[in-house]
Amino acid sequence: MGMLDVLEETAPKQVNKQDELVNDFTLVIATVNGSGSQTANGLLARTVFKMGIPVSSKNLFPSNISGLPTWYTIRLSKEGYTARCEASEILVAFNPATAEEDLASLPAGGVCIYPADMTFQTPRDDVTMYAVPVKDIVKKSEVDPKLRDLVGNMVYVGALAVVLGLEIEELEAGLNHHFKGKARAVELNMNIIHMTVEWARENLVKSDPYRVERMDATSGLIMVDGNTAAAIGAIFGGVTVGAWYPITPSTSLFDGLAEYLPKLRPDIEGAKSYAIVQAEDELAAIGMVMGAGWAGARAMTSTSGPGISLMTEFAGLGYFAEIPGVIWDIQRVGPSTGLPTRTSQGDIMAVYFLGHGDTKHVVLFPGSMQECFEFGWRAFDLAERLQTPIFVLSDLDLGMNVWMSKPFEYPEQPMDRGKVLSEEDLTRLGSWGRYEDVDGDGITYRTLPGNKHPMSAYFTRGTGHNP
Repeated sequence: MGMLDVLEETAPKQVNKQDELVNDFTLVIATVNGSGSQTANGLLARTVFKMGIPVSSKNLFPSNISGLPTWYTIRLSKEGYTARCEASEILVAFNPATAEEDLASLPAGGVCIYPADMTFQTPRDDVTMYAVPVKDIVKKSEVDPKLRDLVGNMVYVGALAVVLGLEIEELEAGLNHHFKGKARAVELNMNIIHMTVEWARENLVKSDPYRVERMDATSGLIMVDGNTAAAIGAIFGGVTVGAWYPITPSTSLFDGLAEYLPKLRPDIEGAKSYAIVQAEDELAAIGMVMGAGWAGARAMTSTSGPGISLMTEFAGLGYFAEIPGVIWDIQRVGPSTGLPTRTSQGDIMAVYFLGHGDTKHVVLFPGSMQECFEFGWRAFDLAERLQTPIFVLSDLDLGMNVWMSKPFEYPEQPMDRGKVLSEEDLTRLGSWGRYEDVDGDGITYRTLPGNKHPMSAYFTRGTGHNP
């Protein structure tokens, strides 16, 4: 039985066709942070995308491990719009602590899906209310009690599948993708979805105008977050050293490096051709980047505003001593530790002048997944061509949320290693000065450790230097 058949059986009281709102609405899912709802929420966004419907999602979460409210919005837009809407028409109210406020924010004509054992002090008669017996369904599934809170989120997935018309086959494919084909985990979650669909088919009367309908507007596109795009771009750009210290919202960039480097960058014998180091703090991390960049590695770090503050002196050293390196700043709200799970672009002036004195850094500003990927590799070319730290300023919204994008293309141009002199070059030249501007472009020539020519050594210093 297809989902259209399910909907027909579910909704004897149908809305007039002209009143239907198809593939053009926003839903918000209100849950508790740490409850495992990310799996369910990501599954819903992926299913809509795989049904060919343009989609964008945003995650609003607290800066603690678990227990506080979190909201996940999914916007469907048949026209491909991605901006956040002022209001969400469909609410999944699965957090009692915010349920009253969440319900009050629904526009008239909206939809609220909520656990049947939840009561509202201020109910509304201008929205459609669907009560779903979450506890009964989960208990009936005989799932391990330790997992009930986690799989309970699949109840609202099943309810939305019936209410909106999501394709069950795509939901199952999404679970297979998420759990990497682990049959037991897929079966456990699909069982809850199937039980909810069966219950909804027998008990819910659809009286709202919202539904989805398969399109072909996402063909050839991918879904990815900016931090992962940046990590893949850096790998394509030849990163060999990564040093970092965990900080929201930049941590997932190095998670991306750790996930994809083993797949994309082993040496010919399968061994690692790179090093990822978790430093004791951000100051140590950029110090490692400067040391590795001086030695000829393509080195990078990622951080956010507070980490940038700690990196000031090393950034100034890299600028004055002319050492290449890449620093990603995934910006968040400050000052101090601020609001680490909210987005901002407040580091622009601080980063541009980061240092003590006449510093003016090169700063890149990605605005899309394509640019996160491109700047991932291009930043290394600029760092080595200009012999200076390169800063890439992304932000939480771009970095941690999932966006639609065209697939990434391997860079056509070869890596630009800049003005590096070999042993043969030094023999031919007869003399050189590390900081001598022979070309008149402000960029001098350098040698790398391992160059055996007796003239190759030079004194690197962060104070004044002559040619």
